[in-house]
Amino acid sequence: MNVPEDLRYAKSHEWFRPSDGAVGITDHAQAELSDVVYVELPKVGRRVQAGEKAAAVESVKAASDIYAPVSGEITEVNTALTDNSALVNTDPHGEGWMFKLRADDQAGQDALMDAAAYRALIGG
Repeated sequence: MNVPEDLRYAKSHEWFRPSDGAVGITDHAQAELSDVVYVELPKVGRRVQAGEKAAAVESVKAASDIYAPVSGEITEVNTALTDNSALVNTDPHGEGWMFKLRADDQAGQDALMDAAAYRALIGG
């Protein structure tokens, strides 16, 4: 299972990249979902609280909510997922990012797990 060191992780299997505010689901989460067929993206400018539903994905197995890992404002969405939702499966930590947000504070980011803690959570 791929768990990049530069990301921070939520227990609900979203990742947050502090360098650019990108958010997506982890390699573990996309593997559990299997083939993602649709991504519902949030609206730019929307404010979200940590743990609040921000987006959704549908796969051949299930529909799942995607939660904001930190509180902040959505600044960008990955429109490439509208035409190619499979990017969530093929490159979950890269081209498969879902949205970017400007975090309200550092404390929210510090509350997320580092790669070692996330690996322990998923048994990897």
